[in-house]
This record gives sequence, C-alpha cells and structure tokens, in this order.
Amino acid sequence: MRVAWRPYRWDLGIAALLLLLIAVALAQILAEEAGIERDEVVIGETPATIYRPDPADGSPGPVVVVSHGFAGARPLMDPFALTLAHNGYTVVSFDYLGHGRHPRPLPGKITSQEGAAQALLDQTAAVVAYSRRELPGAARGLALLGHSMATNIIVRYAQQSGDVTATVAISMFAPTVDGDTPRNLLSVAGAREGRLKAEGREAVAQAAGIETGQVEPGRTYGDLVAGTARRTAVAPGVGHVGVLYSEAAQREALRWLNGAFGRDSGGWVSGRGPWLALLIAAVIGLVRPASRLLPRVDTQPRGAGAGWLRIGWVAAIPAVVTPLLLTLVPTDFLPVVVGDYVAVHFGTFGLLSALLLWWTAGRPPARAVLAAAVGTAPGAGWRLALGALGLLAYCLLVLGAVLDQFVTGFYPALERLPVMLALLAGMLPYFLTDEWLTRGAGARRGAYPATKLLLLVSLSLAIAVGQGVGSLSFPLMIVPLLLVLLLAFFLVYGLFSRWAYQRAGHPLVAGLGNAVAFAWALGATFPMLTGSP
Repeated sequence: MRVAWRPYRWDLGIAALLLLLIAVALAQILAEEAGIERDEVVIGETPATIYRPDPADGSPGPVVVVSHGFAGARPLMDPFALTLAHNGYTVVSFDYLGHGRHPRPLPGKITSQEGAAQALLDQTAAVVAYSRRELPGAARGLALLGHSMATNIIVRYAQQSGDVTATVAISMFAPTVDGDTPRNLLSVAGAREGRLKAEGREAVAQAAGIETGQVEPGRTYGDLVAGTARRTAVAPGVGHVGVLYSEAAQREALRWLNGAFGRDSGGWVSGRGPWLALLIAAVIGLVRPASRLLPRVDTQPRGAGAGWLRIGWVAAIPAVVTPLLLTLVPTDFLPVVVGDYVAVHFGTFGLLSALLLWWTAGRPPARAVLAAAVGTAPGAGWRLALGALGLLAYCLLVLGAVLDQFVTGFYPALERLPVMLALLAGMLPYFLTDEWLTRGAGARRGAYPATKLLLLVSLSLAIAVGQGVGSLSFPLMIVPLLLVLLLAFFLVYGLFSRWAYQRAGHPLVAGLGNAVAFAWALGATFPMLTGSP
C-alpha cells in the first residue's frame, strides 16, 4: 500500500509547491495595486479603466491616455498604467473597437489609413475628449502612450490635435511622423525588434536634420519645453511583448513625461514581469498533479498507436493538400481577423486526416469506429465526458482567469460567442483526429510535436501559395503573430494533453477539451472586424 501511494505523495508535494509559488506571485503582483484607485467606466461604448493615485497623495496629476496594440486589451498595458499612476499621473486605458471587451467590431480595412485606422482615431479622440471633460488632472496637461498598432493612432491624433504635451510610442510604427509633429515624441523598442528600432531612429533623424545612422539611442534631441524634443531608446533583452514588462522601457516613459510636464516623481516602476511569468508557469504546471483527479476512462489505453509511416500518410498528406484545396474555397466569412481561415484550415486538415486514419485502419464500419472511440468499459462515455469537462474547466476558469486579469481580455464580450462556436467547428475534427493518431500503445515518441509542426508548415505553405495576400486577404504583418500564438497554444495545450492522457488513458479527453479551449483562445484574442482586412 505504501508503494501505491508513493506517486500520489509526490504529486501532492508538487501541488503544494506550485500553490505556494502561485500565492507568492499573486501577492507580488497585487501589491503593485496598493495605493491606486481603479474605476471602470464606459465612454460611449468603449470600456475603459481610470487609474488614480490615492487622493491623499495630493492634487491629481496630468492625464495620460494609454492604448494597446493589435490583438491586445487593457490588461496588457497595466505595467505602464500602474507605473504612471504610482508617480502621480491620472491614467485612462481603454479597449479599442473589436478588441477585449468592446462590444463593437472594428470597421473598415485594417491596412488602410482611412479605414479601420480612422475609426480607431475617432475612438481615441472620444476618449481624450472625455478625459479633458471629466478628469481634473487634464487641466495640467495630457499625453498619449500606445503600443505597436496604437502608435500609428496616437501619433496621428497628436499631429491633428496640436495640444498634446507629449507622445510615447512603444514599438512604434507610425508612417505619418514628420520633422515637426508630433510634439515631444519618445520611441521605445525592444532590443529584439529590429525594424521598429529603426523606425525610432528615423523619427529622430527627421526632426534633428541628421542621418539615421547618426542618431544616438538614449540621447534627447530638441527641447521638451519648446515641444521639439525627440528621443529613441532601446529596452535590453526583450521583444515585441516583453517590452511592455520592461522596467527600462517604463523608466524611459516616466522620465520623458516628467520632463515634458516639469515634474519630479519618485521613479517607481512595475516589476511584475517575472512574477507574472512565474504565476502562469505555476498555473500551467499545476495541471500535472491536478490530472490525478481525472477519471480513468477505460481499462486499456486508447489511441491509434501509429508508427512513423502511418503518421506520414495521415498528417503529412493533409499538410500539403489542405493549402491547395483552400485556394478554391472562400475563407473570409467570419467577422474576426484570420479566424475564419484558421478554422477552415484546421477543419479541412482534420477531416482529411480522419479519412486517412480510417483508410489506413482497414476502413472499419462506423459502429466499430464509435465503439473504439468511446471505449468498451461500462460508463466509459460518461467518464470521457467528465474528463473533458474537467480539463476544459481548468483551461477556461483557472488559467483563463489569470490571463484575463493580468495579460489580455480572455473573457470577451458576448458578441464573440458565435465566432467561437464557428471556430470550434473547425477545431474539433483536427484535435480529435490528431490526439487519436499520436496516442495509444506503440505511439512513437515525438509524434505529438511532429504533427503540430506539420500543421504550422501547412499554414506557412498556405501563405506562400497566396492565401495570405489573396483570397484570405490578411496582411503579412499578422502572420508572425498568428504563428507565434499557435506555437504558444500548442506548447501549453500539448502539456495538458500529455498529462490528461497519462491519467485518463483516452486521447479524446484532451481532444475535446483542447478543441474548445483552442477555439476560445483564438476567438478571444484576434480582433472582431466588419469588412475585408
């Protein structure tokens, strides 16, 4: 009996350690909220959060309007919002149209300066107007801070408005910048953002009248008091998302705004980046011991247990055929950027794989397929459903709560639910087939990551043969984000799949759970859009 309990004691020890790490990380993150008032407001239809320092600390400081990038939401900008609020500023952070919890989709083409960009510009103007009207600190001045896609919007607004004291562009892409406008422009990029670092140097060179190669990062050109100042800075060791958690980037923004407004604050900056990474890692890792709670579905492990030759037939052929087939099919029917194509690609890939899996199994009758899929033990169907629901509940309610609170809008507006259901229709054939193919007695080590790599190759091939700029019509700038997100999802849900199968012994527990979680994550992340991208 003592030997039988040994693995359980080991899992209990791991669970206790992970829960302790979660508690420590949460305490460190939540400690940054101390002394800051958060007010949730709706500006027109725009969800927004106002961050204020404790009123006892003195009169309200200048207002900084903060906006997120493509596929982002307000929580992603919290490090900058909290840094500025702790240093006496009043901060207004909001969800753009089609993002986060905003109920309205983004209208027009996202690649056109007069399409979606104009709608976002109008929305920013409405938020600024509210801030000037309702927030006392606006009498002391107003600045703009944005990340990635938002930099184009805030730069254009500052150029048109003329009374914005300073603009802070994180990971800047702003083609309308010229030598005179906007006033007091700071560009900050991560050290791993090659092209965006160059954008900052070019903006400085325009104003300073020098060659781009002569611009020195970290040096201020022009005069903050006169409004002619320009500066570009590099946050070491980070990329496009990491720059939002970089203390160096936050210090640059704070110093720039303090200089523009003639303020001298204490210099507090958010240090939540490493703690947030620890929190997410511990929440993911907790699935390993928690999987002990899943029911054992059948007496024998289920799955195809396919060898490499069969995997080649079942997964490699759809990887090549799917992009070619979809050149003949309309794939822009959902109001979410790239979501419709991803759903169709997953679904087609999955259906082709299922057909090949059935063919290579000797073409068994439907009754035999259903019996093999569910299991032969009494109550196997119920245990399968309970296992899938348990895994899904953890993905959506535990990991999802952490992501929604501290990273991005994981619980979006209800208007997204039909999109998520449409995405699920594509995810189910792929995940059910792939889980069955790569699990079971005799399954090859490395089969699971190999089939995911084939899917990513298939998506890349689709872009190469013209889907990315043809009938799919999503801009190439979105492609890296899409592939990185899919890779991250595969890594996380791949761990969940492995641990769920080790306990439940049935691949469809993770197949069902991960299909729903994947559809939810993609539907919540990519922007809602009306019209062609």
